[in-house]
Amino acid sequence: HYPDIGLATIYRTLELFTKFGMVNKFDTGDDKARYEFADGPGAKGHHHHLVCTSCRRIVDYNDFINEETELLRRTEEGLANKYGFKINTHILQFYGLCKDCAK
Repeated sequence: HYPDIGLATIYRTLELFTKFGMVNKFDTGDDKARYEFADGPGAKGHHHHLVCTSCRRIVDYNDFINEETELLRRTEEGLANKYGFKINTHILQFYGLCKDCAK
């Protein structure tokens, strides 16, 4: 524990880490920022979450089946061609109820 470090210092540091690509900042719709380490060099450039709108649980989703991988590849390629945009990465979030909250 570091009792001499203020909360504002922590958030300023997180914003700097975000700016330099060291962490990703996520908005899950509840006006609270969440952060996680950015994918390092050699990462596939995809980041997906399942966000429970009831308990706010966040599940990292990265165990894709072939059809999902192909759909994402085609979507990125189509957007890049349509808008002349070089896509480096993407973040995709699905909102709904987790299995516990859906009961």
